[in-house]
Amino acid sequence: MTYFKLNKPVQFLKGVGPSRSEALGRMGIFTARDLLYHGPRRYDDASTIQAIESLEVGSEATVVGTVRSRGVISTKSRLRIFQAVLQDQSGMITCAWPGQPWIERKLQDGDVVLATGSVKFFHGRQLQPREFVVLGRSGNHTKAKELSTGHIFVSYPASEEIQQWVIRGVFEKNLESLLGSIAEEEYLDSSQLKQLTLLGIQEALQALHKPDSLEQVEQGRRRLAFDELFFLQVLYAMGRHRQTTLNTGISFQRDNKFIASLHDALPFDLTEGQVKVLREIFGDMSSPRRMNRLLQGDVGSGKTIVCLFAMLLAVEGGYQAALMAPTELLAEQHANTLGRLLEPLGIEIYLLTGKKSDKERRIILQSLKGGQARVIVGTHALIQKGVVFEKLGLVVVDEQHRFGVKQRMALGDSELAPDTLLMSATPIPRSLAMALYGDFDLSIIDGLPVGRKPVKTLLYPPRKRNEVYKKLESELMEGRQAYVVYPLIDDSDKIDLRSAKEGYEKLSKEVFPNRKVGLVHGQLSSEERDEVMQSFISGETEILVATTVIEVGIDVGNATIMLIENPERFGLSQLHQLRGRVGRGSTESYCVLIADPEGMAAERIEIFMKTSDGFILAKEDLRIRGQGDFFGQQQHGRDPVLKFADLTKDEDLLVEAQHRARSLIEIDPGLKSPEAQPVVELLGCRYADRLELFSAG
Repeated sequence: MTYFKLNKPVQFLKGVGPSRSEALGRMGIFTARDLLYHGPRRYDDASTIQAIESLEVGSEATVVGTVRSRGVISTKSRLRIFQAVLQDQSGMITCAWPGQPWIERKLQDGDVVLATGSVKFFHGRQLQPREFVVLGRSGNHTKAKELSTGHIFVSYPASEEIQQWVIRGVFEKNLESLLGSIAEEEYLDSSQLKQLTLLGIQEALQALHKPDSLEQVEQGRRRLAFDELFFLQVLYAMGRHRQTTLNTGISFQRDNKFIASLHDALPFDLTEGQVKVLREIFGDMSSPRRMNRLLQGDVGSGKTIVCLFAMLLAVEGGYQAALMAPTELLAEQHANTLGRLLEPLGIEIYLLTGKKSDKERRIILQSLKGGQARVIVGTHALIQKGVVFEKLGLVVVDEQHRFGVKQRMALGDSELAPDTLLMSATPIPRSLAMALYGDFDLSIIDGLPVGRKPVKTLLYPPRKRNEVYKKLESELMEGRQAYVVYPLIDDSDKIDLRSAKEGYEKLSKEVFPNRKVGLVHGQLSSEERDEVMQSFISGETEILVATTVIEVGIDVGNATIMLIENPERFGLSQLHQLRGRVGRGSTESYCVLIADPEGMAAERIEIFMKTSDGFILAKEDLRIRGQGDFFGQQQHGRDPVLKFADLTKDEDLLVEAQHRARSLIEIDPGLKSPEAQPVVELLGCRYADRLELFSAG
């Protein structure tokens, strides 16, 4: 059976032709399949459409009517208003678009229009539409009531070149044959559809384009969402199989020489979350299957100590362990932290960064190649030419999102095929983690260490900034330090926001002239940034003025105040990371926001004030921002990776899709069986273009 009928160019569909096909191509519609999956952007239930005669002033209304007359009028104040008279079976009403005379080019006499807006009184009743859709073009449509598909009016994404009525006309001419072709691509049998409570693919697309109810639209969307998630997870499962099974792993042997000693020496007990995650990591490392795991944990959850235990398991087994950090400053902090913990065990920490002299670099490289260096911390310098390990067993990549995919994989692509552990202190919702990192196994450290004091979050309006400065001064008098973060580096003529440079000048010269104030931002060289940061870490600098360059990895236990100007300009995850820079010692700490937020920003700030749980904030961030901000657009500028799946409400589908995909690949890694052939062909013709960015190779 072939699955490529729908791959024919859209040009050859009824009502298209060469000219329209070029315009459709600019909308990302190149094939018949693209057209069929061009989902409507809006559905209007016919039961909510009101008769024009029944409209009341002051109400919100949606009407469908035929344009009987139209034109542009000018007021005494020279405001140009486009007006069109709409008529349905009950009566007529004037629709007015103040200041939008260009709409005259979009509407013609005789057009059937769906319009939604406010009913006002101006020389009689008048509808002022916020949105309108041309359902049918003059001389090329049926009656308005026949344009609704069942009981639902469907509106498609359109363009200046391809207007709504054109797309609707193309669907009217071709939908039946397109649905007949898609029926041949069903890869789920009736028992599977029943188990998953999903529609068949033909029913789903019928529901998408010609629904009888809004409930049916949602049922169709869920089926298409499952398909997207399943094929994405198949690609991930194939990559996971290559990484963990085809590349033979290392069965690390544990003798507790170092692990037990470190555990006994710790001045604290591991949390339940840390113990759970260590079991998962040790289970991977002890098996012949190569570890490919992502470790997530909230700010301060203790990921570093977990990764150290993993590194010690590698060392006990006679292998080397490497930790790669995105910046020299963070690499140095890791080296210092691990060095203090490993010194009693007689294990030396080696540090390789771009700062090292040629002589120091040669010594370190010789130690790596000879095996004397058992634990190495570094930046991307670890993956540069000339770096050779004697026996690399474990690679830990911290703040992995700061590296490109190729950089993350470079250490793990050696002939030794070491185990890989990615760490992230930027919590993301479980559903998003599964969608972005489906080729990794996921470990999450729940909760924070016992005794850690939560950071108090306070909100002040700008007029009370001096009160905040007094609070900051009182902390400095106690020998503490503070961060002051701004959204911009320089002043801007376009937006009214405070900048780091302006803030630095004011704070250092006017507000705290007797205090040592530092300034760090992204325009400084790495050497300049490190110099400023080292001064703050050492305690010499008391106030650090910064942008978000300090949001991750900076660990100064003596810093007790994080002051954020214009917090409404930051996302929830950014705010959470900034708040996480304080409260790292035993002293009570504060995150102070200065803002008068409104609208969506006010909602975001309110959520941030209520919880310090990074995973809750990440979930809210996903809900507010939408998944498009996380996935972005495909590299070729076509459709988003997920058009129909919604990670805020489809986690159940994602879990099922991942389970089925991984089971399929475990049973039939090469997808050679007859049962797997539909999946293979559909990967090639339905989803390969949109999912190639996330495939594992």
